[in-house]
Amino acid sequence: MKKLLITLLCCVPFMVQAQQLKDWGKQQLKFATFYTAVTGNNSLADVSIYSINPITGILEENIESTPFDYTLAFGVRKIARLDYENRKNVFYNGTETSVSDAATVGNVEGLEYLFEFDYKRQQGSKFVDQQHFLRYVHDHWILKVEYVQDGFADLRYFEASQRYRYNVAKEFSLNIGLVQRFSEPYGFNPLDGLVGADFTSIAIDQGYGTNFEGEWINPDGNVVAENNVVWNAVALPNVLNEYVDQERALLPYQWNHSLVLGYDYYHYTKSFWFHSWASVLPLHVSAKNEYSYTNFVDGNTWFDYTGGLILGWQVNKRLGLFSEGKYHKYWNRVWHDFSVGFNYRII
Repeated sequence: MKKLLITLLCCVPFMVQAQQLKDWGKQQLKFATFYTAVTGNNSLADVSIYSINPITGILEENIESTPFDYTLAFGVRKIARLDYENRKNVFYNGTETSVSDAATVGNVEGLEYLFEFDYKRQQGSKFVDQQHFLRYVHDHWILKVEYVQDGFADLRYFEASQRYRYNVAKEFSLNIGLVQRFSEPYGFNPLDGLVGADFTSIAIDQGYGTNFEGEWINPDGNVVAENNVVWNAVALPNVLNEYVDQERALLPYQWNHSLVLGYDYYHYTKSFWFHSWASVLPLHVSAKNEYSYTNFVDGNTWFDYTGGLILGWQVNKRLGLFSEGKYHKYWNRVWHDFSVGFNYRII
């Protein structure tokens, strides 16, 4: 009996911790939503391309067709909506774009998260978009880890930040901290310093060449250019693009450690709301690495920044104005989106 009591007493702390962990897990899943959807629509219209057969002299028509666009999306999100956000759709389908998701500070304190994966085909090109983040907001500090992949902008990176938050007023706060980013070696260009015949030499090393008729053929033996004019204008640039992608893929990912300064401002009334945020990365640790971005910029320093703005004004019962957008500039690569307009109720 004594041994049994000792065993039970030893197990009590673990049972309590297990229950606390279970309760914490339920709390984090409360109000979270898992979603998945497939959406699609027609793409570019078919295009007719006419040419004259050099042997028969007959007009020939070739039709270039672009397959339909589609998006396969799935994810899970727990982000408290801000007062100005109006949830009209009954279901999430993965096509929603909320500019406020990029804000430094959310509408509530505590843990929020978003995990979304999109596989897309747009205008015949396939690519992957991903956005995953965990954000914990406290009255005096902010923690965030994030992974972003934008296939259309050809960008992907991992970012972690730790910031001290100073509340200047109820609606306005400043923050300062550190950012760590992990990405491919942006700034590296394997074509730097090459001229003229160097580019053709790269193509020859890749397996391209000419036949007895002066046509350029690829490593599979297929004709890619009928003469040197077409080769230099069309085929060679595509070969060089593939070469750059191959060379970059062989290089290791790079760490960037930076100082970050930012602010967040949020004002809301039923007739007027203004939400703005920004982060600037003015100082960076010079990494002693051949492919570090600091080696590809003048003075070994640069400014990265990101920000967003959401504005709404119900001027009167009929007229309403709105504007929203976000802008990013990392490693001299820019991606952004915006919308602006007005609504007028006729009757």
